[in-house]
Amino acid sequence: MLYFGTSGFSYNDWAGHFYPPKMPRQDWLRYYAREFNALELNSTYYAIPKPSVVKNMIAKTGEDFLFSIKANQEMTHTRQNENSAFVSFMQMLRPFINAGKLGCVLAQFPYSFSFNRQNQNYIELFRERMGDLPLVVEFRNTKWIKPEVFDWLQTYNLGYCAVDEPKLPGLIPPISEVTSNIGYVRFHGRNAAKWWQHEYAYERYDYTYSIEELSEWLPKIKEMDKRAEKTFIFANNHWQGQAVNTIRRLRLMAD
Repeated sequence: MLYFGTSGFSYNDWAGHFYPPKMPRQDWLRYYAREFNALELNSTYYAIPKPSVVKNMIAKTGEDFLFSIKANQEMTHTRQNENSAFVSFMQMLRPFINAGKLGCVLAQFPYSFSFNRQNQNYIELFRERMGDLPLVVEFRNTKWIKPEVFDWLQTYNLGYCAVDEPKLPGLIPPISEVTSNIGYVRFHGRNAAKWWQHEYAYERYDYTYSIEELSEWLPKIKEMDKRAEKTFIFANNHWQGQAVNTIRRLRLMAD
């Protein structure tokens, strides 16, 4: 089954582009969930939300709506091997699990997280601490892209996050692999000029996909859908709501 959504939903610049201009912020998620059946919750990367916030998010989404929860930066970037960050994160996940709304956890590692045995060991520890929860790994460094890595991911029941991003040296190419029962694709945009050189973080994701560019992924998505129980398709080109149009087009094209 295919799940379509965006990477985040609470962007101020979406007001007037996706959300009605005068809609109160507390109504945004309910409005979003009327159109999409999944959300990649990326605010959890920056901070663990309070239980009341989690409860409200769950209440504002429909019965079949699923969340992909992004792992906190202490788990993927700081990596001090301390268990406290994992404990807090797992406690935060519990309401999503109990409500049947946890699609998976996304662990996005930085470009500096290169392929080596030490980092593999850390991901194996990550898997151990997450128990049997559905877990997807996003690499940013192309040194991970090799057959033995895909076999290793499959051994540990770790999903592979396919990405669409600029074709720059060292970045991940647009390949699709299914290494668990979860298929996953993130559309970051192809803004090569601003990927490394930008004043503000949003500039990296300021990109509008053409129909031709999105069409390149249709056979890949259909193949992933055949092999996985659930396939999540998320757009991260979020500046001024461009992600919304990306997902709308992909969903229409995939029907």
